[in-house]
Amino acid sequence: MHIAFVALFLLLAAGDQAPVNVATYRNNLARTGENLQETILTPANVNPEQFGKILSYPVDGQIYAQPLYLASVPIPEKGTRNVVFAATEHNSVYAFDADCGAPDDCTLWQVNLTDSAAGETTLTPEDALNCQSITGELGITGTPVIDPSAGTLYVVSLSKRGDRGAEIFHRLHALDVATGAERPHSPVLIDATVPGVGGDSFSPSPVKFLPYFHKNRAGLLLLNGVVYTGWTSHCDARSYHGWIIAFDAGDLHPVSVFNSTPNANQGAFWMGGAAPAADAQGNIYAVSANGEFDWDENGLDLGNSVIKLSSPGLTVSDYFTPFNQSRMDKAELELELGSGAAVLLPDSVGSAEHRHLLVSAGKEGRIYLLDRDQMGHFQPDSDSQIVQSIEDATGAIFGGPAYFNNTLFFAAANDRVKAFPIAEARIGISPSSQSACVLKYPGAVPAVSANDSLNGIIWLIEYGIPGQLRAFDASNLANELYTSQRNPARDSLGATIKFSVPTIANGRVYVGTANSLTVFGLL
Repeated sequence: MHIAFVALFLLLAAGDQAPVNVATYRNNLARTGENLQETILTPANVNPEQFGKILSYPVDGQIYAQPLYLASVPIPEKGTRNVVFAATEHNSVYAFDADCGAPDDCTLWQVNLTDSAAGETTLTPEDALNCQSITGELGITGTPVIDPSAGTLYVVSLSKRGDRGAEIFHRLHALDVATGAERPHSPVLIDATVPGVGGDSFSPSPVKFLPYFHKNRAGLLLLNGVVYTGWTSHCDARSYHGWIIAFDAGDLHPVSVFNSTPNANQGAFWMGGAAPAADAQGNIYAVSANGEFDWDENGLDLGNSVIKLSSPGLTVSDYFTPFNQSRMDKAELELELGSGAAVLLPDSVGSAEHRHLLVSAGKEGRIYLLDRDQMGHFQPDSDSQIVQSIEDATGAIFGGPAYFNNTLFFAAANDRVKAFPIAEARIGISPSSQSACVLKYPGAVPAVSANDSLNGIIWLIEYGIPGQLRAFDASNLANELYTSQRNPARDSLGATIKFSVPTIANGRVYVGTANSLTVFGLL
């Protein structure tokens, strides 16, 4: 059944008709951000007169994770419902009636994953090495993933016992989508060890996963019956590594582990909250952040690299590292590659020589187009060995671009939303269209709704107090269709969350905020 799940989402990436589910980060394993079965919302009716905020579901914490959506879920004693799922930093998971009209009657179930009976609580920023990148409390940050065929939602929680993080617990949970109940064998503690000498006394040999130094920022990946979790630091503080730790989706036993810097430090996997991508052959693609790189000298450290991993064993089968990775690695320059993610492109935009493509970009704003079959490794003087590199194409990228209709859409920090055409394994070096507005830091992570190749809309959540939901005509980004700030009395979002991704399904747009899941649609 897990192979069937993978096939479903690869078909979604290609635009095949299937049930409208958003069961994984940015809709599919390619991470293109596309929902190509949206028949209700169109550029003609997404405007301030016909489209706006319908209601808000109140929640108990900030929503960093992308909302997920399943159609036709049988809920005990409540019948079959379309369900939208939200996870909060208070360690709660909610299931809401996706078609609800009154917030007081929308909650189908809610569970909290903090073991309060054992004296556990969520973390404060002070517990997390005084890191303020997430304020208030830390619980669930990474986007969960759902196996629709098994009816199971997988999510990572974070909790503590004692003051100032005396004991820290990362747990992987498997929840019944109909009730929120834990599945058998759930939850399990996150733990791992790899050979290596580490980078200091806090990272002993062999290198052990230390819960105190890490958080699950990246979205989860479910691939062929295995759940993959990605790990980053708290504000680059102390001793940490980039980890990918995998568990069997059935009984949650450990399957494999990868560490990007076993003989050093850093190399985190956070990718602006993105999940690793995966192709039809079962290869996994993740982008590491600043850290030691010595793979070209027969070392084992892969900081600032796009890494291709086999599954389920998580061995490196290929990689690309920019020629200027050492410059990126200087923290004061803020140029890490790993703020962005890997987005896999359809074969239709490739060429005979480069059929299987991947696009990525980071804080430098340079767009990299890679051949997934021959990623290019490292070359010290230039990146001429890869398919294409476009310098200064955008501002800093977090999360990654969206893809739709032979076009890449970037929503970078302090930059306009830009559309770059791609054909025959070549990205146009100038935008085919761009927005009139300039997005503030840190930009946004775009999503796409369309009816196959028609009626394309680019959606994004602009970070701020208040933030904004914005919608643009995909055929011409200069045509901004809607922003929630045009009618703030009716549509205001309040405080939004950085790197948030909107979820579009069946005529509604779901937006996670600092205290609610807000729903937009036709009025």
